[in-house]
Amino acid sequence: MADSRLLAVSDLHVGVSENRPVLDALRPTGPDDWLIVAGDVAEQVDVVADTLGLLAERFAKVVWTPGNHELWTTTQDQEPVDAPERYRHLVERCRAIGVATPEDPFPVWSGPDGRFAVAPVFTLYDYSFRVPGVRTKAESLARARENGVVCTDEFRISPAPYAGVDDWCRERVETTEKALSAHDPDLPLVLVSHWPLDRRPTDVLHYPDFAQWCGTELTADWHRRFNVAAVVYGHLHIPRTTWYEDVRFEEVSLGYPREWRRRGHPRGLLRQILPYPGPPEQPVPAAEPTP
Repeated sequence: MADSRLLAVSDLHVGVSENRPVLDALRPTGPDDWLIVAGDVAEQVDVVADTLGLLAERFAKVVWTPGNHELWTTTQDQEPVDAPERYRHLVERCRAIGVATPEDPFPVWSGPDGRFAVAPVFTLYDYSFRVPGVRTKAESLARARENGVVCTDEFRISPAPYAGVDDWCRERVETTEKALSAHDPDLPLVLVSHWPLDRRPTDVLHYPDFAQWCGTELTADWHRRFNVAAVVYGHLHIPRTTWYEDVRFEEVSLGYPREWRRRGHPRGLLRQILPYPGPPEQPVPAAEPTP
């Protein structure tokens, strides 16, 4: 549709009271706009589903992939379960309200620039984004603890029946690669992930040890192997546009109030992915505190 826009946001963290008014401000520019939500909506299943349902009422289509916060096991849910079961339950809730998930066929968005398949991918992390010179996961985690950098996931994500998140990650990568390989190569993709699919966006982190919770080297060539028009991600709370091998990477996080109050919203609350509007008029800060 000629007036349709493909918009994106991530890391809404609506469980934080000061972020709730921001949710009210997320509106389409026209009746045919689609919205990508790249994870970290909230921690409670009902809040995630209610938030996505609200957005689905406003936008022509909502495409979601989970972040780490959706996977946390929390006593606030009526029936606390392990992360893989939480994910399956969230997929069911999304399907019931018409929200596309990583378990569904890639929906096809049409706009002034043509047709694009919007592919939400769920790949997690495997501790392979390590500080140079650190050889193993155990060594990397030990170094992080010594430096006082430990992701809350280590206490809140229960990956059973998988031995660890890294084992679950490897299975997710294999499953996703099969779906991407089966996709029509003539129909360009917009890859949507909570975690960056290339480690280079993590180079600006204030705490390099945090990168090990930010993705996997197994996805590093996806933007080159497949016909990818853009990659959308969040998690880092460093909203910006970067280019790698002539492919545009868009970090679209809202983040926490202490972060967005300081930097503002230089490209608006929602990032326009397609049609690509070009670079921002003012540069976005290259480095901010990690989540």
